Amino acid sequence: MSTVRLDHTFPTASGEVRWARLGDPAGPPVVLLHGTPFSSYVWRALARTLAARGHQVYVWDMPGYGQSAMYEGQDVSLGAQGRVFADLLRHWQLPAPPDVVAHDFGGATALRAHLLHGARYRRLALVDPVALAPWGSPFFRLVGQHADVFDRLPPHLHAALVREYLGTASSPGLHPAVAEQLAAPWLTEAGQSAFYRQIAQSDQRWTDEIEGRYGEITVPALVCWGEDDSWIPAERGRALAARIPGAAFVPVAGAGHLVQEDAPAELAGALLDFLTPPQRAGRGHPLTT
Repeated sequence: MSTVRLDHTFPTASGEVRWARLGDPAGPPVVLLHGTPFSSYVWRALARTLAARGHQVYVWDMPGYGQSAMYEGQDVSLGAQGRVFADLLRHWQLPAPPDVVAHDFGGATALRAHLLHGARYRRLALVDPVALAPWGSPFFRLVGQHADVFDRLPPHLHAALVREYLGTASSPGLHPAVAEQLAAPWLTEAGQSAFYRQIAQSDQRWTDEIEGRYGEITVPALVCWGEDDSWIPAERGRALAARIPGAAFVPVAGAGHLVQEDAPAELAGALLDFLTPPQRAGRGHPLTT
């Protein structure tokens, strides 16, 4: 399935953000946040599914990712992304608080925007999010400590590293066409620097700052997790759900960190059940805790 064309722009302190809106303008708004090192491309199927079910769906690429701006000296930290997301929500002037679905680094972005920057949500679904310490694989930490060295890799070695790293996010393995789409933004000259920049600026302090406040979340919350996630183990998801009052936890069998690619139907089913109010749902709610 092709990517969603991000045909709108929004200027931010971290560079221009590209975004798109799909579905019924009068439908309940849903915002999808991608993680790192991904882009809104990972939400292409779910965005169209939600739009077909009557939702007004917003997708966007964070500064430094996908189709959005990438440049030297850019602030792409979680501190910046949380502020950008809160600003973007204000720019959209939504008629009601949106449902928010956030993956990986996007989960921390959504949590920071909500807890620190006043962003209001109707419901919050977190998919394998970066939220609890400790986080960051040994590879991730190594690159972060020596980003300037990795940035000088010959392009063919950089491309091989990016493709190999992306592949570890999937349990059964990514389809070659999907793998190439995910890698493409990082394989340009600007993209190579941006790839190592976003790792170098990843710092656990951004989640340490909010981790003690998850008990303040009062909106309905769902935590979905790939049972075979090798980046962040599923036990971390159960622990996160236990910290958010009333949150449900849904494990997804056979899926790694990129649940959207490994088990799209299962993830879409869980999210549709969660996002659909009881009076509109045609069947019982399957969520587990």
